[in-house]
Amino acid sequence: MPQPSTDIVLTTEERETLTALMRAGRGRADLAKRARIIVRLADGASYADLIRLGESSRTIAKWKQRFLNARVAGLHGRYRGNTPTVLTPALEARILAWTTQKTPANGATQWSTRSLAKALRLSSHTFVQRAWKRAGLQPHRLERYMRSTDPDFETKAADVIGLYLKPPQHAVVFCLDEKTAIQVLDRVDPRLPLSPGRAERHGFEYKRHGTLSLYAALNTHTGEVVGQTAARHTSADFLAFLQQVVDTQSVRQEIHIILDNLSTHKTQAVRSFLAAHPRVHLHFTPTYSSWLNQVEIWFAKIERDILARGIFTSLPDLRRKIMKYIRQHNKDPKPIRWTYADPSRRIA
Repeated sequence: MPQPSTDIVLTTEERETLTALMRAGRGRADLAKRARIIVRLADGASYADLIRLGESSRTIAKWKQRFLNARVAGLHGRYRGNTPTVLTPALEARILAWTTQKTPANGATQWSTRSLAKALRLSSHTFVQRAWKRAGLQPHRLERYMRSTDPDFETKAADVIGLYLKPPQHAVVFCLDEKTAIQVLDRVDPRLPLSPGRAERHGFEYKRHGTLSLYAALNTHTGEVVGQTAARHTSADFLAFLQQVVDTQSVRQEIHIILDNLSTHKTQAVRSFLAAHPRVHLHFTPTYSSWLNQVEIWFAKIERDILARGIFTSLPDLRRKIMKYIRQHNKDPKPIRWTYADPSRRIA
């Protein structure tokens, strides 16, 4: 068995450097291991001592000779190998800067984890993945918005929100809108039902039996919905539905209706109707602000529940299923409760 090494004598500076490499918790583990071998040999440890700690005699001899030839520099690998597997704050900041301020050189509109890792010459795309997760970045996603150009946006929005937060006493508030051009689609091939391990499947081909429009008015206090289907969405159809909404309330009830700026809502016939029914008050949302109308939330629900995946053999079939859905909804209605972090804050 070889005797304790007397070949390695460390200077104070070398010992400090090797000790720092050994204790660097965020440094390379292989470099710390090599520094530990040299320090123990310099302290008089034998090959047998190091072998008992899990090192091989070949490894010990290799790094001892490297150190004798080039000192501390000899402990670094001769080949580039992998880059450090540590996501440092500086590297994370660089990843985020490239993600938000630059685009790929190939003309792509957004980075992927692999394309950014390649551009930054990182050893693994998981660096980018972890940095994005910590920062809440999702470059693959895109959300659209529509800016209202209404010069009276704040006034109209405050009026609508006021009806939600503090509706007038002894009055009812409805959110009204129409869902137009609902396609009546029947599938050519039979539907394959849901089964364990397999999603429901519809055939690609379909038969189209026309379109239908749906008028709906949501009572913001009770959550009940007044609904009516129509072949078209003309001013006459709108007035007929408006009369239906009015007929659901007492003759002394004040009625406030929130609706959008569709041209059929502002015809002379509508103005004449309002003159004949002074207890009906229309409140128009700002342009491009349908999100202020709560009935849009209910439209999304009926789209999700029956329209998107429904199979309809005819216009009467679609009409029947829509009205059945509304009747079932009204058996256990729930109002939409909006919350406002600060209702007094200026809307911008």
